[in-house]
Amino acid sequence: MLFQSLFIVAPFVASVLGCPQHTNNKRATEPGSNSTKSDWAYEASFNWGKLNPNYARCQMGTQQSPIALSLSNGLSLNHVPKFNFNGSIEGNFYNWGYGPAFTVAHDSDWTTHPSVTYDDTTVYMKGWHIHSPADHSVGGVRSKAELHMVMVDATGHEKAVMAVRLDPGNANNTFFEQLPKMINFNDMNTNVPATLDFEPALASVLFFNEFWTYQGSLTSPPCSEGIRWFMARQILFTGVEQMQAILGASTYSARAEQEVWQHRINQ
Repeated sequence: MLFQSLFIVAPFVASVLGCPQHTNNKRATEPGSNSTKSDWAYEASFNWGKLNPNYARCQMGTQQSPIALSLSNGLSLNHVPKFNFNGSIEGNFYNWGYGPAFTVAHDSDWTTHPSVTYDDTTVYMKGWHIHSPADHSVGGVRSKAELHMVMVDATGHEKAVMAVRLDPGNANNTFFEQLPKMINFNDMNTNVPATLDFEPALASVLFFNEFWTYQGSLTSPPCSEGIRWFMARQILFTGVEQMQAILGASTYSARAEQEVWQHRINQ
């Protein structure tokens, strides 16, 4: 199903918290709000570290995200990810205040979630959300949007992000056709129970068979570092109407690109 009327975006959207914490992990049975007041905005991301002492890392960190990527960086031969995403995933579909998002249903054991293994590390999907425009540019070009799969360790702490660029193409994408329409709730953070097969999204980018990777951070305050980023070289192309639905449900949520410092790109 095409999700043209997916979300009602409220005018106070800029007041919600940044990158979703995906804490709405209980299977939804009724509407529930997830918004939290914030003291910063994406449009003024250069000075986040001056707003709050808890955001100092945003200003002084050595591995801040996002960064500009390019084929001049080469592609990674290290940290090759292997996916274990078999079957359908239950969770909650909602608008995180800046665009579409999905949180995997969770009771107590993170290791039951869809997982990715790289090196000797296994991480588990907590949820995914979309930024618009894309956080990362590639070769100086910024895509219309970027999907972030937030991955955590067995204790539930953020460990990695699998990133996919989104652009409009000539045909609808099978993954986005699964998404339910959002009924006309006025609450932009209303949870809608959904069951999704994520493999079509991964197949669209050839399961990250070509990718960039680097050591980075969360892209909103407090900008915590120690996050392993993976960016698929391939772009996931949506249908024109699918992209219009994504953009219509979104508002500006791209942090300014950061200077490369100790990011160890592809190392």
